[in-house]
Amino acid sequence: MFETIRYDVEDGAAKITMNRPDKFNAFTGRMHAELMNALKQAGKDDKVRCIVLTGAGKAFNAGQDLADVQGENVDFGGLLRNGYNPLILQLQRTEKPVIAAVNGVAAGAGMSIALACDLRLVSDKASFVNVFVNIGLVPDSGGCYFLPRIVGVGKALELAMTGEKVSAEEALRIGLASKVYPHESFEADVMAYAAKLAKMPTKGIGLIKRTMYKGLTMSLEQTLEYEAYVQEIAGHTEDYKEGVQAFFEKRPPVFRGK
Repeated sequence: MFETIRYDVEDGAAKITMNRPDKFNAFTGRMHAELMNALKQAGKDDKVRCIVLTGAGKAFNAGQDLADVQGENVDFGGLLRNGYNPLILQLQRTEKPVIAAVNGVAAGAGMSIALACDLRLVSDKASFVNVFVNIGLVPDSGGCYFLPRIVGVGKALELAMTGEKVSAEEALRIGLASKVYPHESFEADVMAYAAKLAKMPTKGIGLIKRTMYKGLTMSLEQTLEYEAYVQEIAGHTEDYKEGVQAFFEKRPPVFRGK
């Protein structure tokens, strides 16, 4: 079904693996299309309650495959509007938790894609590199939106202007990484984390995700009103009823994601 990615479902988690290891999983037009299809498939599948995005081989993703955009008249705006931007928006609009499992280097647009995910679980051998400046370009694919919101404007400007590599340890220190795991057990640790998230109240998590991202561009008054709106929705889910019942029965809740 796919040529540039792999798609597997395990313990309630869809694992989407960018699968061009000989090219460090660099993006092509086909990969964009296949990632969009996989994300939509995972979003619609009730059996999928968490999504993991990772890379095959030594890299997470090395950014754009420059062999795909050689020449003097590259339509950079069209490349972003038709390929990268829809992918970023799909990651945001999927109301399920999305984990970037950063197994190796995440460079350029590969770093931006990781930033657009909700959580970043990182191998201790992985790194992030904002390489755009090295070829005279600007961080794109949401890089200028997410990075300052995650690490602060000052640090974001430093990373974007210098193109310096960020180690896994440093990524954890500055809040770029959510967790760092040993490379030897990385895949197992990530899937265990994903399985845990998959057992959480998926509808509630989706509403948390929607509200927090909306809150980044709303006033306090608007956010308070939106919280009231989504809380009304959450209060009518089956998972809310199960959570309350489990609380009174003094047992762990069994959420169904409904």
